Amino acid sequence: MTPQRVTLITLGVADLERAKSFYGTLGWTLHSETEGVVFYQINGMVLGFFGLEPLAKDQGRPDAKLGTGAMTLAQNFETEAEVDAAYAAALAAGATALKAPEKVFWGGYSGYYADPDGHVWEVAYNPFWPLNDDGSLTLPTP
Repeated sequence: MTPQRVTLITLGVADLERAKSFYGTLGWTLHSETEGVVFYQINGMVLGFFGLEPLAKDQGRPDAKLGTGAMTLAQNFETEAEVDAAYAAALAAGATALKAPEKVFWGGYSGYYADPDGHVWEVAYNPFWPLNDDGSLTLPTP
């Protein structure tokens, strides 16, 4: 078993239909859904959306108030222009602007937005981390 891996990320959402609409507008293709949860197949892993209250119950803590914003999901792109286009598409789909894309201290280019449930996404171009042909990322050897 490889312990250093993530196979599924599940985000709690207040409105599942709104989340599906937002990500669909961004061009994401829904893979499957069951009652109260939807799944998107993404580069060797899965991203799921689950209602906040049912997710807390499924976690065994039905009274928990689940929050957002304490982590960042990221999409890397091959050019600054692709970052700008992804950021603009997210805002047009209903995202909240957090930080417009700009050159950053570490030598790349990035910006941040929040989806309608407050989940923070970074869109970035990192000249030190070239993307694989399928858009996935393998860190270069130090």
